[in-house]
Amino acid sequence: MPAEALLDRLAALRSGDLPTHGGRTLAYVYDSGLAEADEIGKRALAMFASTNGLDPTAFPSLAAMERDLVAFTRPLVGAPDTAVGTVTSGGTESILLAVQTARDAAGLADPVMVVPTTAHGAFHKAAHYFGVRLVAVDVDPVTKRAVPEAMAAAMDAHAGRVVLVAVSAPSYAHGVIDPVRPIAAAAAERGLRCHVDACIGGWVLPWADPAPAPWDFRCPGVTSLSVDLHKYAYTPKGVSLLLHRTPDLRRPQFFATADWPGYTMLNATTQSTKSGGPLAAAWAVVQHIGVDGYRDLVATTLAATRRLADGIAARDHLALAAEPDSSLLAVQTDDALDVFTLSDEMGERGWFVQPQMAFRDLPATLHLTVCAATADGVDDFLVALDESVAAAVAAGPVAVAPELRDAAAALDPATLDDAAFDGLLAIAGLAGQDGALTVPKRMAPVNALLDVAPPRLREALLIAFLDRLTR
Repeated sequence: MPAEALLDRLAALRSGDLPTHGGRTLAYVYDSGLAEADEIGKRALAMFASTNGLDPTAFPSLAAMERDLVAFTRPLVGAPDTAVGTVTSGGTESILLAVQTARDAAGLADPVMVVPTTAHGAFHKAAHYFGVRLVAVDVDPVTKRAVPEAMAAAMDAHAGRVVLVAVSAPSYAHGVIDPVRPIAAAAAERGLRCHVDACIGGWVLPWADPAPAPWDFRCPGVTSLSVDLHKYAYTPKGVSLLLHRTPDLRRPQFFATADWPGYTMLNATTQSTKSGGPLAAAWAVVQHIGVDGYRDLVATTLAATRRLADGIAARDHLALAAEPDSSLLAVQTDDALDVFTLSDEMGERGWFVQPQMAFRDLPATLHLTVCAATADGVDDFLVALDESVAAAVAAGPVAVAPELRDAAAALDPATLDDAAFDGLLAIAGLAGQDGALTVPKRMAPVNALLDVAPPRLREALLIAFLDRLTR
């Protein structure tokens, strides 16, 4: 295929995606608004795209850049000089490795980890992958923060089996920081590891003014911490850092095998072969922006977050699910305003806001990730929000058709097959020709159905959806 035709085809494919720049996609992507930083990241990514992080002796440049990034990060998160770190592909891999390392270090037959119910879904994935039972402890229903006494009680209820305790700084769902100090202290008293998931806040909180209460290695008992550079360090995806307080704590993370006739396999992460491009891009962007640059970006981001929070709180039918501790907002609605319709209406006006389903006693919300590039669009966002609220209130709440609700209720998540899924798609009006999946432009009816589905059924339906989408 000729180069020009190829590039035209790529541009055509890309045209249907959400925009990654401009600050109007308030989830998934992060935009500093610094064109030069973006260009430097792209050039470094291309320069090192063909290098392989599998063997740091073959590509010593990658090991050098990894050490530099760890050294840059260490003082930001209050880590001691003994702290060591590893570059991973993203926050989920960092969390996976934190859980795997804790499990292997403990060597227990029936391991358990204790987390708040607001802990990121990556902990559930780690539990599934590594055979660690996840004990989720309810958070305070008002503040949405983990409750230290309840977390400690869960540690005691599973004494002798707990391998890891985890907290968030902040939680993705509500944007609040868990009380790290007392929970880490409780873990330390019991000889347990404590991980801080700062994947989304770890490059914001160090520059926040006023500074939040200690949430990092300054809290005794914190043994590991994850922070993503492809979020608020504004580096190309995907780069995260997993830091351990000491080398001894990290050592079980490494994997080696000489039990085959090929090269001795030695890995620091779940990946073996991995491109050095994202690492080099992260190194270049971090060095380019620097401490002062990040301080300015965080000030801009947090000011925009505050303006959005105040604007949302002042509007009828809307409320903040929690007061934000960082750059994330969760917005809830009253009975006259449907969350999922509001999300669709904002999408019609060029703003992507992410719907979050109800969970236990916590209502459905809209998630907003605010970045530096969003700041210039706050006034436009609030205008679009007013228009969207009015349209969604006029439309009324989404009603799940009784036959659709009954059909979903009759499904067994454990045995959901193509035929059952096809039947549900037909009732929902999402079935295309030859079993193809028709993804609607407006997702409110689909999200409303998922919202009333129990979590296990919701998971099964979305797995079936992903399977069909990728056939």
